[in-house]
Amino acid sequence: MSTQPQLRVAVDIGGTFTDMAAFDEVTGKLLFGKALSTHGQLVNGIQATLDSADIDLKDGNLFLHGSTIAINTLLERNGANTALLITEGFRDIYEIGRVNRPDAYNLFFNKHQPLVKRSLRFEVSERLRADGSTHKPLDEAAVRELAKELRGKGIEAVAVLLLHSYRNPAHEQRVKQILQEELPGAFICASHELSQEYREFERVSTAVANAYVGPRVSAYLGELEQHLSTQGFKGDFYVVQSTGGLFPSAHARRDCVRMLESGPAAGVIGAQAICAQLGMGDAIAFDMGGTTAKAGVISEGRPLTTGSALIGGYERALPIQIPMMDIHEVGTGGGSIARIETGNALRVGPQSAGSIPGPVAYGRGGTEPTVTDANLLLGRLDADHFLGGELKLDLAGCQRQMQERIAGPLGLEPTAAADGILRIAVTQMSHAVKAVTTERGLDAGSFTMVVYGGAGPLHASAIARELGIRKVLIPYAPGYFSAYGMLFSDRRYDYVRSVFRKLDEVSFDEIEALYKSMEDEGRAALTQSGTRPEDVVIERAADMRYVGQEHAVTVDLPGAFFVDKDRSAIKRQFDELHKVRYGTSAPKEPADLVSLRVTVLGTMKKPPKHSVDVGVAAPEAASLRGVKPVYFRQGGWADTPVYKRDLLRAGNQITGPALIEEHASTTVVQPGDSLRVDELGNLQITIGDDRS
Repeated sequence: MSTQPQLRVAVDIGGTFTDMAAFDEVTGKLLFGKALSTHGQLVNGIQATLDSADIDLKDGNLFLHGSTIAINTLLERNGANTALLITEGFRDIYEIGRVNRPDAYNLFFNKHQPLVKRSLRFEVSERLRADGSTHKPLDEAAVRELAKELRGKGIEAVAVLLLHSYRNPAHEQRVKQILQEELPGAFICASHELSQEYREFERVSTAVANAYVGPRVSAYLGELEQHLSTQGFKGDFYVVQSTGGLFPSAHARRDCVRMLESGPAAGVIGAQAICAQLGMGDAIAFDMGGTTAKAGVISEGRPLTTGSALIGGYERALPIQIPMMDIHEVGTGGGSIARIETGNALRVGPQSAGSIPGPVAYGRGGTEPTVTDANLLLGRLDADHFLGGELKLDLAGCQRQMQERIAGPLGLEPTAAADGILRIAVTQMSHAVKAVTTERGLDAGSFTMVVYGGAGPLHASAIARELGIRKVLIPYAPGYFSAYGMLFSDRRYDYVRSVFRKLDEVSFDEIEALYKSMEDEGRAALTQSGTRPEDVVIERAADMRYVGQEHAVTVDLPGAFFVDKDRSAIKRQFDELHKVRYGTSAPKEPADLVSLRVTVLGTMKKPPKHSVDVGVAAPEAASLRGVKPVYFRQGGWADTPVYKRDLLRAGNQITGPALIEEHASTTVVQPGDSLRVDELGNLQITIGDDRS
């Protein structure tokens, strides 16, 4: 290795596996590593992936990281003992919320459960007007007394939400300062630091979520920083945001909620890179790991994003008001547990066997059949070649537990029970794709589905059949793809300001000044990170709605619109997006500008295109590992050729049924499907007409 650190290392921690991808910025060489996630000692799993690829962190100049620790802390409700300080008279808005009731006739409906109980929500004597002017001064003495009371209650974190602080943060800033003086060890979060948009419920929910996960996430990142330092790493440590962009670990330790969807977002960035390499504008990015399945969309070469998301399901969700990838997640993965419930109903997930004990097949003490076990029983996984033979699978144990826990009670053969588990899992995973396509006004069938994650290629064809998708692409190294996607990420800062102006009346000078202030802030942040001015890219957008509407849509706005001061072009852009999203538009109706958005990117060097040698239509004889019986619902057990992916060449064509094995994943080519290897080594699958 060179004496100058030149290695960019990316690590993604999932519920079952920890993945690593590294890129030598001088030679272009790529390295990969995978290890079981070590919950409770996450750093150990990270080091195991580095060791598996023989990587010395002394050679690293950038360490990029994505983790599920923030979102898992929210979903599992095991965060800090948190208090909330809020403007006098508004103590209960966090619990009242928006009173969403999507199912009006559900007698068992339950509202969202706040992360802070009512006894730990306290009112602050102050009030700002909607324009940010002071209506009632802040009672600083009362805040100081309240802080002393919190200290006596053992509070670990405090969220602060004062009305209209997005217009004027002065009161929130002073409250935070007092809290830091009186509670020096506590994690303090003020809402204006995360969101400068209106909607007090969404802002308070975001601030509370950040405070709730803050101590745990900050401590973890601090532990990882210390570990990197002891291993001789002297480069920069960046964390992947939910937008897929990178920000310094110091910022991540303060704004922890920005990394909720860091791993899934990185996968979408990787899918975007594949689309760019192939000149493909539209794609569905689908990621199935050991615990969950996630889907996002690339439209016209750009990932679809959102200004807010609901964490935990629509009717019971906690809103998070920050920019993030528009990703939908379901609790179905390779480790999802199958079980029989009341009425002999077979259920799959969302409970997962995780990495400890893991599926029955892992032989680590798991006793409940999972999706992975079903794949092993149906011949789609090989007991002796899983993870390149590093982890021997227990086929006999799977057969025994499937018979005892699922097949026997249902009066089925183990094969039928395993097939039923996969059918249920596929249906559940298809809901993730529908949520980001059909429910957004997009036709899923017109997209190519880019499938990755260790378990994704096993089910890609079945999910595509479920949704009427005709084209599936399995990228290079799908089992490491979220980590690999991080290598394509750029430094990124997102800003938003609520403005509330009618488009027909707004002053272009006014909005130009607002945009420029956000852009200057982003440029300054990137300069501190060492980004050269020529590597800065600015993107503008606006939240818009028709006059009289409540909710807005985010519209990308090219810079030329502002140079030309072209209101009609902005309006046409909005009308067209509204038509796609809702199936209707109103070109003759006036529109509002609700919020202005800016994304400031510091572009970074990207890994080179992966390529494979050119071959002919028939794969080389050496690529065929053998033939084995595999079960397919269309025709039962069939003798199926098994190919080694690393020996396939560009131009090779394979007709299903077939299995394509590689170190961290297996691709199932179903009967009727046809596969072609492209020049980049991607597996491009055309789904057959058989929809059974």
